[in-house]
Amino acid sequence: MGEPSLSSSPSERPIEDRLDSWKEIAAYLKRDVKTVQRWEKREGMPVHRHVHDRIGSVYAFRTELDAWARGRNLRAAENNWTHNASSVDAPAPPPISPILPSTSRARWKLVLLLAGLAVALALGATLWLQRTEHFWRNPIADARFETVTDFEGQEQAAAVSRDGHFIAFLSDRDGTMDVWIMQEGSGEFHNLTHGRAPELVNPSIRTLGFSPDGSLVTFWARRPGGSSSDEIGIWAVPTLGGEPRPYLEGVAEFDWSHDGSRLAYHTPGPGDPLFVSDGGLLSAERAIFTAPVGLHAHFPLWSPDKKFIYFVQGSLPDKLDIWRIRSDGGSPERITSHNTRVTYPVLLNRRTLLYLASDPDGSGPWLYSMDVERRIPHRLTSDLERYTSLSASADGRRLVVTRTIPDRTLWRLRIADSPAAASEALPIPLTTSPGFSPRLGPDYLLYVSATGTGERIWRLVNGKSTELWHGEGARVFGGPAISLDGRHLAFSVRQNGQTLLYAMQADGTNARVVADSLDLQGNPAWSPDGQSITSAVADHGTPRLFRIPIDGRPPTPFILDYSVDPAWSPDGRFVVYSGPDIGTTFSLKAVTVEAAPHPLPELTLTRGARRVAFLAGGRALVLLRGEIQHKNLWLIDLETGAERQLTNLAPEFDIQDFDISPDGHEVVIERVQARSNVVLLDLPRP
Repeated sequence: MGEPSLSSSPSERPIEDRLDSWKEIAAYLKRDVKTVQRWEKREGMPVHRHVHDRIGSVYAFRTELDAWARGRNLRAAENNWTHNASSVDAPAPPPISPILPSTSRARWKLVLLLAGLAVALALGATLWLQRTEHFWRNPIADARFETVTDFEGQEQAAAVSRDGHFIAFLSDRDGTMDVWIMQEGSGEFHNLTHGRAPELVNPSIRTLGFSPDGSLVTFWARRPGGSSSDEIGIWAVPTLGGEPRPYLEGVAEFDWSHDGSRLAYHTPGPGDPLFVSDGGLLSAERAIFTAPVGLHAHFPLWSPDKKFIYFVQGSLPDKLDIWRIRSDGGSPERITSHNTRVTYPVLLNRRTLLYLASDPDGSGPWLYSMDVERRIPHRLTSDLERYTSLSASADGRRLVVTRTIPDRTLWRLRIADSPAAASEALPIPLTTSPGFSPRLGPDYLLYVSATGTGERIWRLVNGKSTELWHGEGARVFGGPAISLDGRHLAFSVRQNGQTLLYAMQADGTNARVVADSLDLQGNPAWSPDGQSITSAVADHGTPRLFRIPIDGRPPTPFILDYSVDPAWSPDGRFVVYSGPDIGTTFSLKAVTVEAAPHPLPELTLTRGARRVAFLAGGRALVLLRGEIQHKNLWLIDLETGAERQLTNLAPEFDIQDFDISPDGHEVVIERVQARSNVVLLDLPRP
């Protein structure tokens, strides 16, 4: 039987002609495996791969390898012969003249100049590619996504243990918000607190974590009914179940270094003082950093090499960025420049930072990545994916996120002598997309709705909605304000990188920009005379109330202290406003029209809703009181200080915003329900 030709198919060749692995191929050619693999890649050595066999297996035929080797040897011989012939037959070079002719010198100068330009261009291109991160790679591009939970209700604040084996999260699956845990791959969930833990929810900090050895799940907590920062602390419960107990008393947030030897933490005092200690003992020394007055510093995070502590600093809730400071103190260094809602930083390694951030228009939050040395942010997720928490294992190979889809609806309630229950609330049907930020006029309801291209303001009368205003790419923040006579509207928007204050008629006509160069904050409010609008403006980083005339005159400062979300009394004698957050609470204050202090009952409220509204006559104030994520409406008599609860809603009925009718008989509320689940991301090894 003759030797098969090189064109024969594999099935036609004798089995003894085939070599079935890299090892057999290398032995046949008397070379090592790396050499024959390099020949196959660079010199076209004929190697075949199995299609239906195990991945990565190869085979070759002796006859094909022999033919390839003969051709390779022939080419090598021809190259050697050509080189030798050139060496023998070439005439000897002429002697080099000590002085080159002028034309030769000019030619050499041109060659050197061109070579220098080429080198400069190459260096410039390299620097440009590095600066623009042309070779940047999405760290989660090849990650495997797995939905961990699919409960009714909410899951939030997910955290993964350092070894990646346990996932903890908050859920109201059993009716109350509790700490839950699951072991990776088990598919089983266990409630660790069973309603025994104090208040658990705080979206402004990392509420859940693990001890370095993974034996404890830690959680932020505030004693029920507590309103002062002294009642805040970190508690812990065994991973396998047991009684919750204090873990770090008087601490709001913490992070252990990667080796578990050092502790970084901050207390809930003004400026969130940041401390560093060795071991589990709290430091008795001075804080290494405290945020400036009116600002907060949350989410402390050790770098893997223990040189830096990263943290989020800024004005809550949406003027934040990531900073870092050396672990022995010094001046903080800014890492990101979003100036939006930034939360949950994690480090996959020494340079790769992941975090959540919203857009300037308030959309999001999205998942971002950044090289902390080059500091170019990269958004990793699409518009359809919104995340509210992020956690990483110690090796950066496993991420846990909470993916959320919010659902907002409007409801109507009558104000009676006894607190209204959720069963008495009536949904308000809308023919538009879901509405939010409700405001009640004399005979109409205003609300805002979102579309794919921006947000719109609508007016609802007798069940019919009429669009009053819309802006391409605009986001209305703080809610519209209605003048005392109900004939004029004012509202603030973020659009094209600016914050704009608008005023218009209540029917949507004569819309005009009142201010376009101010960094507006929070809710605007009409002054009682209708000639100006009161709004907070960021002034050197601190929000302060300004008077903004509607006739084009320049705005003037009104209150010099930290002040946001004004509400004028109907008689125009004084204005109520919110002070800065201290821990998770803030106080209501009041000043007269001349900015002199006005007496007010002592009112300390919980973060989460700063909206307040006057009843007709101005003697009583309606506000939201309760936990961060579950509040009820209360009425406060400003003369006597007497309080009366207006609603008694179920825990799952979360009020985001509200307004009172001019006659004080009805309230419209915005309810937020978040459909969320916990998602696990396994990242491939680099």
